[in-house]
Order: sequence, then structure tokens, then C-alpha cells
Amino acid sequence: MSNKNDPDVITYLNQENVYTEVFMDDTVELQKKLVEEMKSRMPATVSTPPERWGPWLYYQYIPQGKEYPVLCRRLESGNDGWVNKLWSYAKGGYAREEVLLDWNEIAEQFGYVHIGTCRVSPDHNFLAYTLDTSGDEQFMLQIKDLRSGSTLPKSSVDRVVSLAWAKDSQTLVLCTRVESNVADVVPIFTENDPTFCVDITSTKDCKYITIYSNSRSTSEEGYLPLSFPVYIIDANNPTDGLQRVWKREHGTEFFLEHHDGIFYILTNAPLSGNVNISSKSYYLALCEVKDIQPARWKNVVLPGQDFSFQDMDIFYKHLVLFLDKRGSSMICSINLPIDGKCKHELKIDDLSSWFFPLPSNLCRVAPGSNHDFMTSVFRAVLSSPVMPDIIADYDMSKQQFSIVQQEEVVGFSNRCGSSLLSYGADGEKLLVTPTNNEQDMKLVKMDQRWKDLSGAFSCERREVVSEDGVSIPLTILYSRETKQKGQSPGILLGYGAYGECLDKSWSADRLSLLDRGWMVAFADVRGGGGGSPSWHEAGTAFHKLNSVHDFVACAKYLINEDYVHKDRLCAVGYSAGGLLVGAAINMYPHIFSAAILKVPFLDVCNTLLDPSLPLTTLDHEEFGDPQIQTEFEYIRSYSPYDNIPPGFCYPPLFVTASLQDSRQVDHPYK
Repeated sequence: MSNKNDPDVITYLNQENVYTEVFMDDTVELQKKLVEEMKSRMPATVSTPPERWGPWLYYQYIPQGKEYPVLCRRLESGNDGWVNKLWSYAKGGYAREEVLLDWNEIAEQFGYVHIGTCRVSPDHNFLAYTLDTSGDEQFMLQIKDLRSGSTLPKSSVDRVVSLAWAKDSQTLVLCTRVESNVADVVPIFTENDPTFCVDITSTKDCKYITIYSNSRSTSEEGYLPLSFPVYIIDANNPTDGLQRVWKREHGTEFFLEHHDGIFYILTNAPLSGNVNISSKSYYLALCEVKDIQPARWKNVVLPGQDFSFQDMDIFYKHLVLFLDKRGSSMICSINLPIDGKCKHELKIDDLSSWFFPLPSNLCRVAPGSNHDFMTSVFRAVLSSPVMPDIIADYDMSKQQFSIVQQEEVVGFSNRCGSSLLSYGADGEKLLVTPTNNEQDMKLVKMDQRWKDLSGAFSCERREVVSEDGVSIPLTILYSRETKQKGQSPGILLGYGAYGECLDKSWSADRLSLLDRGWMVAFADVRGGGGGSPSWHEAGTAFHKLNSVHDFVACAKYLINEDYVHKDRLCAVGYSAGGLLVGAAINMYPHIFSAAILKVPFLDVCNTLLDPSLPLTTLDHEEFGDPQIQTEFEYIRSYSPYDNIPPGFCYPPLFVTASLQDSRQVDHPYK
């Protein structure tokens, strides 16, 4: 069934689609009504607020009646100096819009478009982007001259994974899956281990290009001499020598940035001495560019006991750290440079950090583009299940923030209110700034209001005890008006793989379910993202069944606590989440009354035994290698396709697939 060109396979899929249409025929009018409801909540046009990078303001918008975005820019007309003003005038006006890339034009030409990577050169004159027009995730490089608007001839390179510009804006460093036959492409590094992926990016100040070689559980990076596996390149001299940062070591990861001759390294590499830090947790290390050997790292910044480091970003005057505190997102900024004379490990409290005010502890935080290294403003997107997305700017120098834009939900203004965290004595809204010491919470006056739906919909966080006694975070969302205790229908979503966090951000479409009395719950099972890498590891390889037991424990909790009716709970899983849901249905067939599986991963054994598939060797560390007998037996014990219980009438399953999917291939067909 993996042969997509086999006429019998196409005939079979057409028959399945006809069967689905017949089976769902009595819901056609409801489907139409739901579509119209969802469309009615969408504004006529969707746009992002301009974000400054150098002299330009970059932004995107989706034109009315179109499906895809358009990337644009215009010269900033503020205090740019006479040179930029003269250039703006020569270009035809101070605020003339330039269209850099229109996804819709490409889609009209090919019928489909997926833009992978999109990078503007340091001098803002070129746009390098990767393009997939078939859906097979094989991306081709294109380079556009933004001054003339034309695509450079002979710039196409096939199967590009990632890229970064050199400082001269004339040289691109590419990662490709195959050897290129383009004349101007010079190979500088080859990763011969098929279990590793190579990713290329540049430091924020554009002075170095980093090359990461990583598997599911290992990551390296370094400078670039051909005999070493992973490197950093001097972006001013991309053909010069190379230097390795760290040897390849199982379970070790690195994220590196540069600031004024100092490398800032976020890593979980083992620490020497009696440093008190939990296993696999990230910490921040510093070292000079001229001496990057691990033995010379200094000023290690450690996480606190109740939170962990997740990521970082860097600016000319500030370092930004992304934190997790018992499942809640936090961000803080630290003034740069960090004192290089300190001889002992530091804590966040030692660095006069500013914790960004957030609307609630259920808020999801995603960074904006933040390309401009010289700015002191950090842009973030804030979202929660009951709050339409907010774009906020945090001025790290002034320690102030402003709401730039909030997603519009048409027709819901009469149900929206402001976030209700706390009030000052004068009745003004206040935001809570999270700190390490909960007894010393800071209150920040808010002179802007934002809309949420917490008055109409409840969003609760619960801890559910799994089979082995571990507490599993469960987020529960329902309408305060239409909830019926013990009678409501419900959906439970789960993923539990690759250390990826389950998406719990705002979705206007979800309102159609909530208004009809549905409960929606999100199970953050082991194997997915958590406060530390150990949460991911606890749901991989020989521990994969933990994910399934966690998911089932959450389902039982919803039923036992009367959030849903015992015969009205539906499980939902996408991709690797399909494995989770499929295994749960096989093991506990009477808990779920229906399931939705989107491009599900179901035939685990056969997939992991097929080296021709793109993710097979990489997935051995996530799920195990079935060529090893003990691992095969463990995988075989839960693989959904191999454990269908005989004589059992399955709950209704709605399964979606993509004919061009290069990952799951024939899983949904089976």
C-alpha cells in the first residue's frame, strides 16, 4: 500500500472517501453551519504589526479572499537620519510598500505552496527562501534580489534543509540532503551518520554561523575544520578555519549565541565539581571567543530549584531567557554584559533580572521575529485557551511593556472582558510579574487592557496521578454556561513524543464546540515537552508505555470527576499522537466512544524496519530499534497496528491522510 502510484491503492482510497461521505451524510447541514460559524469569526484581513529590523519595517498580511500570506516591508519614516530619508525618497516615498514574497502567486502557479525557511540578507538586499510545491517536504532554494524584484538565475538548489547568510550578504551556507551539482556550491562538511540531522543558523549579531549536528537526544556544535563533525563559521570569513566547541556526547545539547567577544552557551553538558543541578537540566555558560575549550568556561548561570531554562535570545544590551516553572511559561531579561570576574556559579537573582509581566500562568509565550540585534525591545506572542493572541513589546531598558495588537474575534466583543488576575486599591488592572520567590510577587500597573473570554469559559489546570504515581498536567476547558456535570461530551488531546509541547494556544474555531456544551482537555503526557528533558525521556524507548498510561489516566479522571459523560469522550491524536491514541484504544477499548486520527503513526514496527523512510534511523532513539530483539518485543507490545483486539467493535474512527506524506506513508490507509 506504500506505492502511491498503484491504481488499486487510489481506487481503495476513493472508496474510503465515498464511504466517509455516506457515513457522514446526516451531518452535512451541521458541517455547513459550523464552517459558516468559523468563517464569521474571522476578520476580513489578517495582518501582523510591523517589526523593525535596521531601517526597515517588516510585516505580513493575508489579503481578503486569499489563503496565504504576503511578506512586505517599508522604510521606517521616524528618526532614521538624512541618509535613510534620502534613500526612502529615492525609492518613491517614505512609506511605499514593497512586496517581498507572495505565497498566493506561487500557489496559483503550482496549486500548492509551503515556504520552509525565509531569510533576508544582512544588507537587506536579498531574500533566500526554500519552496515546496508538491507537499513532499523536499524544499528547493530560491534567491530573490529585493532591489530589482527578480529571482536570481541558477540560484536553485534542491533538498535544502536550512541556510544562513554570511556577513557579506553574497555568500550562503546551506544544509542539503544530497550533494549539489550547482557550480558555485562548495562542500565544507558532510554528516555521514544517518541518525543525525544538520541544522544551520547564525548568531544574532551575524558574526558567526553555527552548524548543529543532532540526533533526537544528542546535539553538537563547533567551528568548521573538515575533520570535525560540527562547527561555527566566522561569518566575515566563511572559508577560513574551524574549531569544535564540544565532542559528540550522548544526551548533550548546545545552543550558542555571541556578544562582544563572548559566547553565551545554553547547554545540559555535565558540570564538574559539587554543582547542585538536576540531571539533564540546562544552564548558561560563558567563554571567550579566543578560548572556547570547555575547561575554560566560566560564570555558569544555574536555574532555580523550581524552574528550568528552555531557550534564550540575545540583543546588544540584553540576554533573554525562556523559563519553565512547574509547567508555566516565564521570560526574563538580563542586562549585558555579565560580569566576567565572578569566580562562582550565579543564579538568576544575582543578575538583576526583569521578569516579563504575563496575563496568567496558563499563558503560552512564543517569540516574535526579533531580528534586530541592536534594539532593546523584545516582541512576544501571548496566548491561552481563553485569550485571543496578544502581540506585546517588552522594552527591556525601561522595563515597560505595551500591547501592540490582539487577534480579533468577530462577534464576540460582548462576551470579552479583561484578564482578572488582581486589582489595585484604585480599581486599575494589575499584572503579576512572576519571580523566584512567590512571597515577593511584584505588581506592575497596566495602562492598557486586553480582551479574554475567561468570564464565559473556564480554563483549569489539574494534576492527574498516573499508573506509577507520577502527576500528569491536564488542562481542562469548558463553557461556564453550557457545562452539564457528568453529561457533557468531551475531547481529550494528546501527543507525547519528541519532547514537543502540546499546543494549547487560542483557537477561535474551538468556540463552536464549547458553545455546544463540549469540554476540551489537553493531556501533557510523558514523552512530550515538560520542565526538563527528563520528562521527554520518561516517554521514550522502553518507557513509551508511560505515555499511554498517562493519557488513559487523564481520560479516567475526566469521567470520574464528572467533566464528561462516560460514553461521550473522544480521543484526538495527530501524527505521533496517533500512536498514543491508537495504543490507548487497543488497551482500554471501552473508555473512548470515538477517536480522530490525523496522519497517524500506527504501524510502528514496519516503519522502523524500513531504512528508506526519511525518519526511520532518527526515530530509533525515540521509539527503539526493532532490529534489536528486546526492543522489537517492547515496540510490538504497544504498536497499534499489531495489537488490534480480536472480536472487538471499535469506536467510530475519523482518519485523515495525505497522499504525498513522506513520513506516515500508508499508516492511515491501513
